[in-house]
Amino acid sequence: MTRAVALVLTFLTGFSGLVYEISWQKYLATLLGSHSEATAAVLGLYLGGLAAGYAIFGFVARRVVARAEGAGRNPPLLLVYGLAEMGIGLLAFLFPLLFGGVQRLSFWVPPGNEGISFAFDVALCLLLIGPPTILMGGTIPLLTQALTRGLADATRLHAFVYAFNTAGAFAGALAAGFVLIHWLGLDGVLRLMGAVNLFAGGVFVALGLRRAPAVAPLAAAESAAAPRSFAALAAVALLAGFAMMVLQTTFNRIAGLALGSSHFTFAMVVAVFVLCIALGSFSVSALQRIPSWLLAVSQWLLIALLALIYVALPELGYDVHVLRSFFRDQPEAFYLYQVTVFLILLGVLVLPIGLSGALLPLLFHHLRNELGDLGRIAGSLYSWNTVGSLLGALLGGYVLLFWLDLHHVYRIALAALAIGAGILTLRVARAPLLTAAGATALALVGVALLPSWDPMDYAIGRFRMRTPTAVSYDGATAFTAKHNQETKLLFHDDDPVSTVVILESAKTHRARSILNNGKPDGSTAGDYPTMCFAALLPALLADDPSRSFVIGWGTGVTVGELAALSAAKEVQVAEISPAVIDGAPLFSALNQGADKNPKVLALRRDAYRALLRSEGRFGVIASEPSNPWVTGVEMLFSKEFLEAARSRLTPGGVYAQWFHLYEVDEETVEIVANTYLSVFDLVAVWVAQGPDILLMGLNSPEGYPSLETLRERYNRPDFRAGLARCGARSLPEVLAHELLPPGLVSPDRVAGQLHTLRRPILSQHAARAFFSGRRIDLPRLPGGPDASDDRPQALLAQELAGAPIPEQTLANVTRHVCENARVNECITWLARWRVDYPESKAAHIFDPRTVERMSQVEALAPPTIARVAELFRGNVPFDRGAPNPLARAASFTNLFSTFYVHAIPFDRALLRRAWSGCNGAEQGSSSSCVTARFQANQRLDRFELSRAAAGSP
Repeated sequence: MTRAVALVLTFLTGFSGLVYEISWQKYLATLLGSHSEATAAVLGLYLGGLAAGYAIFGFVARRVVARAEGAGRNPPLLLVYGLAEMGIGLLAFLFPLLFGGVQRLSFWVPPGNEGISFAFDVALCLLLIGPPTILMGGTIPLLTQALTRGLADATRLHAFVYAFNTAGAFAGALAAGFVLIHWLGLDGVLRLMGAVNLFAGGVFVALGLRRAPAVAPLAAAESAAAPRSFAALAAVALLAGFAMMVLQTTFNRIAGLALGSSHFTFAMVVAVFVLCIALGSFSVSALQRIPSWLLAVSQWLLIALLALIYVALPELGYDVHVLRSFFRDQPEAFYLYQVTVFLILLGVLVLPIGLSGALLPLLFHHLRNELGDLGRIAGSLYSWNTVGSLLGALLGGYVLLFWLDLHHVYRIALAALAIGAGILTLRVARAPLLTAAGATALALVGVALLPSWDPMDYAIGRFRMRTPTAVSYDGATAFTAKHNQETKLLFHDDDPVSTVVILESAKTHRARSILNNGKPDGSTAGDYPTMCFAALLPALLADDPSRSFVIGWGTGVTVGELAALSAAKEVQVAEISPAVIDGAPLFSALNQGADKNPKVLALRRDAYRALLRSEGRFGVIASEPSNPWVTGVEMLFSKEFLEAARSRLTPGGVYAQWFHLYEVDEETVEIVANTYLSVFDLVAVWVAQGPDILLMGLNSPEGYPSLETLRERYNRPDFRAGLARCGARSLPEVLAHELLPPGLVSPDRVAGQLHTLRRPILSQHAARAFFSGRRIDLPRLPGGPDASDDRPQALLAQELAGAPIPEQTLANVTRHVCENARVNECITWLARWRVDYPESKAAHIFDPRTVERMSQVEALAPPTIARVAELFRGNVPFDRGAPNPLARAASFTNLFSTFYVHAIPFDRALLRRAWSGCNGAEQGSSSSCVTARFQANQRLDRFELSRAAAGSP
């Protein structure tokens, strides 16, 4: 009964241990950053603590047993283990409080001493997670010794302990990644896991106090020193730990390229690895007899299987696309898709990773016949294996990737396994030295001859292709050839942070684009206006743009445009990926020579850490991160990061945050907007182009500068030239990018939750929204039918006030808005042009469907433009197909709010007229009309998004 209870509790402690690892990683990323050095440091501290714990508690187990044998009583090992688990639980409860203190201590090192500061912060992290990880190392050695009654059942019992603990870790990986952190936040998760450890520890203490069970005695002679074969087998354990950690890192990266680098992908890969290891250990516990040759043979089979997977891995992106095409873009299929991916990964990896999971129990079995000190054997073996994992995380997951690519480190892992298999062939299978050496040499030669991976096969993600194409089912070769045609690879590097690819397209005037982890993050063709406006619009609004801070280098366009301003003195850029900086010269001719500009200071550093430790203040901070579903990016949308950004702004400074309205849903946008508004008192929303928007946080109680000031700034040669490169050739065209003036977006109008570092909810919402890939539009109309007309006026409305709008201005703005792929605004401006100048041939000849990227947009059909034109004429164009006045009023409200533009607003009296006809006569009661009118007022007065896709009337 004691064994059964202990094994169940071991599952729970394994569950909590993996949840702790994921939670600590997120906590400490706010202190160290999320760059590769920080990730390696946290993983190194975690694994180093475990390794020390295994070794320490192996020694403790021996001492406790030795003392008990000397006193003639049973050793209280379960009591000792229970106290260790209770210690973990207590530290978990204290962690949030301790972390707050550590954050304050972190700022003792003044800015400008990054190396010293980072080392100091790593030391602080060691104080935080060192003690609990050392205590975690007690599970295997203490329970192996405590639950084993003799050598006969030692291997089976040890394999059970390892398997149950690892199976718990598997469940913890999935629970933390998919549910717990999103539901409870980091503080809540630690409290829950602390309760789990306190409960488990209390039960173990009770079991130990009730009656300490008898354990396997220490061997009399052999226990004084390790057997001669231990050093060789410890080396095998170290090599295996190194190799499997390198492979897990590589699989994580490749899966990110194929599936998208969301936290769901990371959770699934880790969970699959851990589950396969648990299954491997369970298989050892089921063996009735373990022949001496099994160890060596299992490792040679492992190498062969991993070599076959190596050959197939470059096609994973294509395989995922085929699978994705069956699930399409239905939100309801999200979890079914995740389960299917998980099962496929499990089916592919269960045998090879399962074989690796059987290694340590098999090594234990071999050694337990030579040494009766079971706790010390287990502790030492697992300590060496964890040291290997630590080396694999630091070398294979970080250091080696400064010089090598992913396929190189994969082959290094195979070579490490081959050396370990050779040692086992010689020392355990007792093969002749020549045989063992020959097999090892042959394996190493085979590993060296494995083909290199073509970046065009594996480094260009296809996870955004949700529907099948003409060649989707024609095989990987035909698919890749079709989708890579007329595309030239200019640069590729698998660095410690990401896989970076720079491509040149022959289709679009030799445009160049950069891809991070398979996802396009900028193109000098389609994305140029967005990257350009992200620099110059906040610079136009800021009082002093002489010092700027840019988050993310990308193509360097934003950096180059800021540095090209005559007033610019310094532009600091935080870029986390060394490969992005290495590839920067390839964009030099397209970004005003940003990489050669002496005003530019590139910091290879995490943006959060770089901004917090920057000296001085900035007039402009431009944030252009990747999409928030990408792991690590969600930090840049957190309240804490925004507070840090605002604290670094000069008075009159502007923080410009890029965001997207594609591959997103209403809840995600509301979370982003609400978090932004919790920090900035005045927020405006500007459109860069199409679905790309800029949230402008204004660090000034007055809001915008005066219109006269903006006009004077625009007329400076540097601003005019830069904005012309963005695509805007007049001040009205620039001002037409304002979507929502300051004051319209306020906390009382936003219904979303807050995204904080300790309650990171954004990535979960964003990843699910990315799956369905919808495009939405922001609400533009403040207030419903009963709202007043007293609202902030748009800049362009002020510029155009007082006289009829010149036709040339209307024509220029209309064409510019349409060329920017802003569908609804394009319709509104064209309708106004045609209404104001009904005799103008140009107005009626212009067809926005001839504009690039607009040809397939159904909303641009003439009937829609005609209905919007009626609004400018003061008419209410009811939908004649609506069955009753209520439906007609609701349809008109949708039309009115969808095409409302603050620069050329419709008369709100039209809304009241539309609803005045809804008196309940055709419904038999006015209650439905009253309710519908109330709901329309409520919905339009809140920052709640229309369920219709952008561009739909």
